[in-house]
Amino acid sequence: MDKSELIPVKTAFQPIADENCRVLLLGTMPGDRSLSLQQYYGHAGNHFWKLIYTLFNEPLAADYESRKDFLLQHEIALWDVLESCTCEGSLDSNIKNEVVNDFTAFYQQYPKISHVFFDSKKAEEFYLRHVKKSEDKIYHLLPSPSRANASKTFEQKLEAWKELLLYVGQ
Repeated sequence: MDKSELIPVKTAFQPIADENCRVLLLGTMPGDRSLSLQQYYGHAGNHFWKLIYTLFNEPLAADYESRKDFLLQHEIALWDVLESCTCEGSLDSNIKNEVVNDFTAFYQQYPKISHVFFDSKKAEEFYLRHVKKSEDKIYHLLPSPSRANASKTFEQKLEAWKELLLYVGQ
């Protein structure tokens, strides 16, 4: 048996979105810790939630349902580029056999989304390879909130992520 046959298929979560969302934040695929918790950005070392709450000068909510509501209050949708893939460990560089989410149906369901933010180069790469850019959307690349992105401090990530504030409901 080939070793690749032993690597389980990972399946992403449903999007966090509603009809008021104007911004879409896209990751690649939840990591192992997030999958085990069934929460976007569930790894304690990931800066995602801390970045979002700091942008709005709010204390970080510990409860996941509150975090999801917080995104929607600010017209931010959250999803992953990939619906499924095989991946040993949590690094995007290990992703193989990727299947992309149905963005045509997603954008039809949430037509107010005008800005798409990728939270990693790999998310952008998969999107551009499988989905392509649409003329009715503006695309942005943010530094990864992952702890694996050690080349940037939290403060440097936060400075780049402030671009989100230009496009969301406050």
